[in-house]
Amino acid sequence: MRILIAEDDLVSRKFLYKFMGRYGDCDLVVDGLEAVEAFLMAVREDRPYDLICLDIMMPKLDGVKTLKSIRELEAQKKLEPEKRAKIIMTTALADAGIVQNAMNTGCDAYAAKPLDIHKMAKVLEEFGFTSVS
Repeated sequence: MRILIAEDDLVSRKFLYKFMGRYGDCDLVVDGLEAVEAFLMAVREDRPYDLICLDIMMPKLDGVKTLKSIRELEAQKKLEPEKRAKIIMTTALADAGIVQNAMNTGCDAYAAKPLDIHKMAKVLEEFGFTSVS
């Protein structure tokens, strides 16, 4: 499984990398623009991401705008819903409006920080992803 982690906070990025590394190969980026570029490169190489973790608050392009860009690119490629990347938004914000906006834009799940690995593991299991280690 291929995983993209877009997280500007070093501690959160390392935590997600260590946790998600049990599920597949992880690529790391630090902002939304890098996330969109990584997504495009993966599609061009015919090695799309199965899972993308996006922080809502990132520099250059926030997580919701990044999510919207990725979903628009998937639509342009005419990807069937089951072929689209699963996207989990992560946030330290307690703003229900921002989370609802992300859900309306096409994220599959969200996780509040600090991240609960048991809840994350359950979400991944619901997506059909299993730990490889």
